[in-house]
This record gives sequence, structure tokens and C-alpha cells, in this order.
Amino acid sequence: MNILLIGGTGTISAAVLRRATSLGHRVSILNRGQRRPTVPIPAATEILHGDINDEAATRTLLGDRRWDVVCQFVAYTPDQVERDVRLFAGRCGQYVFISSASSYRKPLLDPVITESTPLGNPYWQYSRDKQACEESLQKAHRDRAFPITIVRPSHTYSERSIPTPLHGRIGSWQVMARMQAGKPVIVHGDGESLWTFTWADDFAVGFVGLLGHPRAIGEAYHITSDERLSWNQALSAIGVALGVKPTFCHVSSDMLIRLRPDLEGPLLGDKAVSVHFDNTKIKRAVPAFRADMRFDQGVRLCWQHIAAHPELQPADPDFDAWCDRVVAAVERFGFD
Repeated sequence: MNILLIGGTGTISAAVLRRATSLGHRVSILNRGQRRPTVPIPAATEILHGDINDEAATRTLLGDRRWDVVCQFVAYTPDQVERDVRLFAGRCGQYVFISSASSYRKPLLDPVITESTPLGNPYWQYSRDKQACEESLQKAHRDRAFPITIVRPSHTYSERSIPTPLHGRIGSWQVMARMQAGKPVIVHGDGESLWTFTWADDFAVGFVGLLGHPRAIGEAYHITSDERLSWNQALSAIGVALGVKPTFCHVSSDMLIRLRPDLEGPLLGDKAVSVHFDNTKIKRAVPAFRADMRFDQGVRLCWQHIAAHPELQPADPDFDAWCDRVVAAVERFGFD
């Protein structure tokens, strides 16, 4: 197949690029090319430098080319997918939009999530915007037969970053540094809500398996691991990978949001909610999909990679100081 990835160097899209090229597909990536790629790009990949948000320039760059599949990894608002419909209508056999599993309704009526679980997240604008993108694309599919497939990832990670419940503006490294220094790690609630972590290369097997799949047109799929861990278990597994026993500071989600209002979406709209994703639909469509990477295995690989790459260890003194203040307040006043 001839595939165009809009993006191509992020956590998910880089894994998709590796998987697609390994299977012999012809892959082009479209991005601005303003930053040095943080992951290796397969040699056979065609790189198109352009800003998808500049519609006229993108139309000129693409010319009259046509793709079997266009995958959109960097659209977040309805106007962006509506632009894509204008650009790619009649020029692709399938348009795959990366939405988000955080768009499912919160609070959940049932902790077991299927693709028919209603959407609607009152806590997070990001999730509402992804839902609005889906609705716009579904309308284009109904009204104009635009060939969409919607994919909803959940917490997908790669060797470049260890997933944590809270972190600062530049990633999770500072949480690892706190563990190594014996400083408490902040955990929302009692740490017993259940969460699912998906290794990016596992995700890519399911995703690439949907490309060119005739029964995927007009459908939505989430692609996640079947493994569920509490946040206490997940952080303990990270500690094992680092060779330390982490100390937890449990603070209610409501209090954390009072201290940092930007956490409302990521917590009440996502990580504080126990979920279990039913992956029957993606497994039926792509029998090769299996999320084989256990979280404890994945974080060991992450730590080995991060420890060998100093550029993946950016200090975040502001986040560290904030954590210290929260921990001190809990120890003094006990507002958990």
C-alpha cells in the first residue's frame, strides 16, 4: 500500500511507521521538519516537509498524488479534520483519524468500555474536541462517503518515556529522579483505581492491520492492552525497574485539582477513573493483534533506554518544588 502519515515522529506514529515499512508498505510522512527527529526514520521513508495547517501550501506540495491510506496523527479540532476532508476527498481510499479513548463518557456507567460506549467527557476540553472531530468526520462519511476509520488510543508509551500519573510540563523524568532520591511520589486518590498501559509497538500491530481493511471503513476502534494495574502497582513496577522502593504520597484528585486546575481533565476526565477496555472488535478485525508487552517488562526497557540517553533526562525543578510543597502540606495538615 501507499500510505501517508501526517506526523510520523511521535510516540504512536513512529511505531506505526516502523511497523508499516517493515511489512513492505510505501510510506511518506508529512511534517514541518523543523525539529531533529527524536526517533530513527526508516531509510525507505519519503519525507515531505510542509505544514498541514497551511492548506494552500499543502495542496501545492501534494499536487495530484493519491494515497491508499492517509493517517492523521496531529489533528485536534474539527476545523483541522474539515480541512483534511477538503484536501483528501477523492484522493485516498481510507482516512484514519487518531482520536482518544479519553473521549468516552465520564463518569462511566459501566467500567467495561466497548466502542459503543457513549462519548462525552465534561472534564477535558481536549477530549471534547476529539469527539467533535469524530462527529465532523462521521458526517463527511454519511454525506460524502468520505472513507473514515477512527482509532482511539489510551495511555500508549514507548521506550522514550515512562508513564506516570502526574508529571510536569516536560515529561516524567523528574518523577524517576524523585524515586531515586528517596522523595515521595504523589499519587491521586488511594492509588487503587485501575489503569491500562499499551506498548506503542503492540498498538502499531493493531493499527497497521486496519489500514486498507475494507470492513474498517466507517468504523471506530480502540486499541489497548488487556492488562489492568492499579497506580500503586504501576509505580511499584517502575521502582523495581529503577532498583528502588518508592514512597507514595496519596492526595485526593479534588485537592490536586484545587492546587493545579490543569489536572482536572487528565485526572477526573481520565486517569482517576477505573477502566477496562474490551478489545474484542480490534482482535476480530486484526487477528495478529496481541498486546504482549507487560507493563513491568515495558518499564524495564524504558529505563534501560532512558538511562543510556541523557537527553531524555530533562530536570524539571518547578515540578519537583511543587511536589515538595504538596508533600509538606500533606505531612503537616493531612489534606488527602
